[in-house]
Parts: sequence; C-alpha cells; structure tokens
Amino acid sequence: MIILGYNGFSRVAELFGRLYGHTPDSVDRYNLIGHDAAACLIVDGRLVAAVEEERLNREKKTSTFPAQAIRWCLDQAGLTFEDVDRFAFGWNHSDAYADAVVTGVAGSPESAEARLRTLTTFGELYLGALGRSALVEDFTRSTGYALPDEKLVTVPHHRAHLACGRLFSGATDAAFLINDGTAERDSAIMGEVRDGKVEVFDRFTIDAGNSIAQLFGSITRYLGFVPNNDEYKVMGLAGFGAAPAENPLLGEVVTLEEGGRYSLRLAHDRRGPRAYDALLDELFGGDDDIRHTFAYRVRLAAAAQQMVEEVTAHQLRALAEATDLRDLVFEGGLALNCVNNTKLLERTPFERVEVSFGASDPGVSIGAAAHVAFEEAEQLSAPTAPYTGPEYGAKDIREVLRRHESELAWEELPTGTVAGRTAELLSARKVVGWFQGRMEFGPRALGNRSILADPSHADMKDIINNRVKHREPFRPFAPIVLEEDAAKVFELGKKERSPYMTFVFPVRPEYTEKIAAATHVDATSRIQTVTRESNPLLARLLSEFTARTGVPCLVNTSFNVAGEPIVCSPEDAVACFLGTDIDHLVIGDFVVSKK
Repeated sequence: MIILGYNGFSRVAELFGRLYGHTPDSVDRYNLIGHDAAACLIVDGRLVAAVEEERLNREKKTSTFPAQAIRWCLDQAGLTFEDVDRFAFGWNHSDAYADAVVTGVAGSPESAEARLRTLTTFGELYLGALGRSALVEDFTRSTGYALPDEKLVTVPHHRAHLACGRLFSGATDAAFLINDGTAERDSAIMGEVRDGKVEVFDRFTIDAGNSIAQLFGSITRYLGFVPNNDEYKVMGLAGFGAAPAENPLLGEVVTLEEGGRYSLRLAHDRRGPRAYDALLDELFGGDDDIRHTFAYRVRLAAAAQQMVEEVTAHQLRALAEATDLRDLVFEGGLALNCVNNTKLLERTPFERVEVSFGASDPGVSIGAAAHVAFEEAEQLSAPTAPYTGPEYGAKDIREVLRRHESELAWEELPTGTVAGRTAELLSARKVVGWFQGRMEFGPRALGNRSILADPSHADMKDIINNRVKHREPFRPFAPIVLEEDAAKVFELGKKERSPYMTFVFPVRPEYTEKIAAATHVDATSRIQTVTRESNPLLARLLSEFTARTGVPCLVNTSFNVAGEPIVCSPEDAVACFLGTDIDHLVIGDFVVSKK
C-alpha cells in the first residue's frame, strides 16, 4: 500500500489574517491551524521520504499547502499521484466537529449579534479551508490532481501525533500523552496502546480552552517573543533563574484538579492571545518599564517552566495509576520542552519516555500516514535516523559553487578524508557549516544541516550567537556526542541515548569547562547522541575531533540564521555561508572558503 501523508492549507494564512488579524507581519503570525506544513510517503510499510514545506519554499513555519513537499516525496519514490492508495491528512474537522461548534456558539450567553458574528467567521473558515470539500478542492487546486474523495482519509490531529510517536518509539505496548496547543477541539489526551489497539482514556482529555500549551504561548507573547515559535526561548530563559517557592501561576491561573485534570482561569476567553496580559501584570508586578527587562523575563519564565512541569507531572501520575504499562510515548508541541521531558522521566513511575523528532506539527504528516498504515494492519518499519529529506550529489554542489566562484574558493577532498579535515578546522577554532547527506526532518538540526564548533572555548557561544546566528545572547547551544561517550560526560539518569535532542541532562562537573560553549547557565545540555549506524560520517567526525583535542563533543546548532528555515539545498547553504561569519563550509567532499 502507498500512503501519502500531509499537513497544510493553502488559504489558512489568508483567512486567519483577515478574520482574526494574524497577518504575516503580526506577532501572532504563527497562531493558526496547519502551521509546519509537510509531506511524507510510506510505501509497503516503509517510510521512504518526508520533508517540511518550509525547507523548499523558504518560508519559516509555513502553513501553506505542501505542494513542493508532496511533489518531492513522489519524485523520490518514482511515483505519480495515481499510484497513491490513500492520501492521509493530519486534521479531521468533520461534520460532527462543525455541528458541535455551531451548537456551542448558539447556546452561549453572548448577544445574538455576537453569536452571529462568531458563526459567520467560523463558517467562512470552515467552508474556505477546514471542511472536507475544502480539503479536496485545495488539493486539486494546488497540485492539478483531481483527488478522489474516497482516497482522502482525514486523521484526528492527536491520533496523527500518536501514530508518529508509536512509529519511532519502538514500543509495541505503551502509555501515551499527547499535549499541544489545540487539535480539533482538545489540547491533551492520554491513554494506552495495547496489542495494537489504541484506547483513549476520555476522563483525562483536556479541551482546547484549557490548553496549558496555549497558556505557555500567551506568556511567550507577553514576554515579547513570537508565540507558537519562540517557546523554547522562554525555556532557555528559565535556566537563568530558580523555580519560585510560591508560583502565582499555580492556583491563580492554573488549577490542578482530581484525576490528572486541570483548568485555566481564563478558559475560552474571547480576547484570544492577549487575554492573560493584564492578569500577568497583576500577579508579577509588570508594567511598561519592567516588563521586558531581563530579570523580569527570567522570573516569569522560571514560573512558566515550573507550571508546565507541575501540570504534566500531575497528568502522568494519574495516567500511571490507570495503566500498568511503563513505557510512555509523549508527543505534541509541548513535548519539545526538553527540560520538562527529562524531569517527567525521573519524577514519574514511567521507566522509559520517548519523544520523536517529529513530535510537533511537522510530524503529523508522518503520523497521518502511519495512522492509516496501522489501521490497515500494515507491517511498519521506521528509519532509525531522522534523515528523510533531499540530498545532493557532487555535480549539484559543483554547479552551485561555480555560480559563486567570484566569492568562493574551494577544494574537493579525496573520498573518505572529509571528517579528518573538518576535525582539523574545528580544532583550530573555526566555525564550520556542515552539509551532508539527506536532510533531517523536524525542527532541530540533527547533524546533516548543522553549524559546528569546538565547545571547549566559552566565548564560542557568543561568537556564534552574534556573528553567525544573529540571535539573543542568552540562547544556549546543544552538543552532539557519540552515544558510547554520553554517560561519561552527562548524567543520563534513566536514559541511555537521546538521538533527537528531546531531552536535557546535567553536565558532569569535570566536563562543564571542557564543553563550556555547549553548557547552559544551569549546567545542563540538550544533547544529541550519535552512533556509527545512525550517522556514520558524523560519528567519524566526532571520533576524529576527540582524538585531536580530547574533547568528546561538538557544538551543534541549526544551519540557518534567526527567522529563516534550516538550509536544504547547496544554494541555500552557500547563501547562508556568504551572509554570515561562518569560517568554512564543508559540503559533501568540498571544503569552501570565502575569497
């Protein structure tokens, strides 16, 4: 069976801009349905291709229909639209969903005029983008292929997240927590997968109005960042402070309830993302002068981080009482809070917690296809590494370099020598753009489209933030490390590996100075472990660098600048290289310098 999974709507950005004011230049530009558009292809149970649309159209977090991603996936497998048996979409705004929204609005205590306005707005969004007829029209308009209605499978959003996590976790039976901003009507579900059957424990389901992830996004916005994009900055800021002894967010804003449930003080508030601004000012003493000072941001960030940790631990304690399974799959946007992930593993009864490289919304394209495969009893086999995207050969690279020969100088190395030469450059304190093999999937660079540096120099963090990434100086960098060396450098606790940068670990005291540029202010690191099987060339580079320097890690950050997607093609890599103070570009077997 051939299944194409996808996520993204061609009209959502336009409709959210016109109907809700979430225009491309507003702070709420990513607060819309279908962000992180992507596509994937599963052929006879094997994931053969997956890529995010942003990597191809170069629009960060794009929500547009993933026409380029779909076309690339099909071309990669040598297939046409007619060859596909099922088209799986990672949302299910069904007739029942629409009926529930209409009934809820009609029965609200608002005035008749306000209710009619809400229904008119919802109707335009539903008929223009979300409904099944709109999906079929969108597909046909965007691709030129008349999608047969019977081939389209709309997968509930949280079920798509769950299927993605199941596919990559390796666990046959597992409990699960899916927690994100919002699915169709809910923000969090919990349950278990046993003998291939999914059971959602409905008593734990949290509706979208009480979304803890949306609240964290509102705090992100309040602190001057972009919600649904910059939450990781708040997580990073929290490391500069201590969790408060008395947290006003817990009790005043979030109420923990019996049985793992919780509720928000301003649930379903019609003011949208700004609803909590005045309340946060009141609780934390904010005003126009103090609100964006570093100390104030740190204090609120630490409180917000503690809030997420307490709420999700509250959920998982209840889940652990409801199931005897001790493997946990955690997916959804909130699962990108890697500081929380480690604490959940260490502080709850679960013995194993897995978070995939597709945990956030890019992964629902993979998850939608995997969900259909699971339902069809396909025997699924997942790749052991996240490298599912485009790759480019020496001919492609050479053509791009020649187009820029007035600005670049390069050397093509003998096969098998690129790791040693790159280790030599890195040990000489050079910052290297590293472009190799198939592109990784998901929001984090995992070693094929990366900027690499020697972590032993504390000032390397500032050099990369200021001269290369052009981003805030408080932002930490992550280390990559051979899996065999990880336990001697980091306190892994229950974990043995962390291949997708989804967990944070304390750095052992004897290594905090040795990897100073990859150690956060709180002496932790968000690590990626690498094996010779998962990424042979990167593993070789780490071995060569360690042999030269005695330092067992490298700084690894995404190959891009702030506000842009990670580079995908050689042309993208060269443009980023020329626009920054990266010292060398190592692309395939070519070592490139600036003239």
